[in-house]
Amino acid sequence: MARKAEAGRPDPGAPLMTAERAISQALSRAAGELFDLPLAVSAIRERRMTLSDLPELLEELSLLALIEGPQETLGLLALPPATLATLIEVQMTGRVGRAVAPPRRPTRVDAAMAAEFVDAVLEGIEDGLEGMEEQVWAGGYRYASHLDDPRPLGLLLEDLGYRVWQIDLVLGPAPGRPAGLLWAVPAQGHFRRQPVRPTAGAPAAPAPESDAAEAADWARRMEGTVMGTQAVLEAVLHRVTLPLATVMTFGPGTCIPLPEDALERLSLEGAGRRRLAPARLGQHRGFRALRISSDEDEAALPQAAKPLKMKTAPPFEPGPSPFAAAPAPGTAAAGMGALGLAMDWDGDAGEAPAKPAARRSSSA
Repeated sequence: MARKAEAGRPDPGAPLMTAERAISQALSRAAGELFDLPLAVSAIRERRMTLSDLPELLEELSLLALIEGPQETLGLLALPPATLATLIEVQMTGRVGRAVAPPRRPTRVDAAMAAEFVDAVLEGIEDGLEGMEEQVWAGGYRYASHLDDPRPLGLLLEDLGYRVWQIDLVLGPAPGRPAGLLWAVPAQGHFRRQPVRPTAGAPAAPAPESDAAEAADWARRMEGTVMGTQAVLEAVLHRVTLPLATVMTFGPGTCIPLPEDALERLSLEGAGRRRLAPARLGQHRGFRALRISSDEDEAALPQAAKPLKMKTAPPFEPGPSPFAAAPAPGTAAAGMGALGLAMDWDGDAGEAPAKPAARRSSSA
């Protein structure tokens, strides 16, 4: 009985796990496993402060990694210029040089190269505090985005109390390069410990009701992320297929004949030339504009719309090319901003310029 009771107790010789020890081990393990970079923590300090006091601790030109946790709470992990430069240098060259790169404003590329290190550190802290009360406020955070200026922090982070950890580091082999790191999370956490997995053959416990709410919340946030993605659209005026020898003779003043209804039959296309909708060219408050129309409107265009009177040039008469052109054909796409046209608009006054406009440009 005595032996069985002693088996479940922690080893008295092993040091007790604390938040400071978990943070130090997570940093050392992440740097070693990802980049084979020696990392030592020389000092670590915890402070409690409000959001208004947080920017005072940030070193200038630091990479500010926004981290997202449970219930969409946001925190901050700041990499000062020396730390960020070392991480980038190790990934690019495989070693730590003697001189530190001069401070510069971090870029998106820097954030992308540091995101894996940030996630590894946060995951290591969460695992190191497994089963401890500190995991409630330290667990569940991962990299979300980055800032290169601390001014928007007051708008992005909630105005509440924060646990702020200031960590002094030594990076690279001895004597090492002095660096630092700052980690700030809301003082009151919302991380829920994962339930113990059932053993083989045991009946699975019913899923809690909150799992459905979490799944719906994840779907909503995923939809917001996907719908917020930028999509590039192109308004194509007309496509012309020409021999490569003809294309090589293009120059200033070259005219490409277009159909008379080209401005009434624009095509709005997405990636891979995928046609999304027909459109018409006009203007809105002094700017060129497109009016998206339906396929039915396009089919009825010859009867319902007034024709466009366009002055076109005679057919191509290619001259001698300075290049040894191959007989293979090439394709040229004529876009709204790529061709110069001399035109008289006979459409509605609210959709087109009041007087003819003359523009000339060239495109190859």
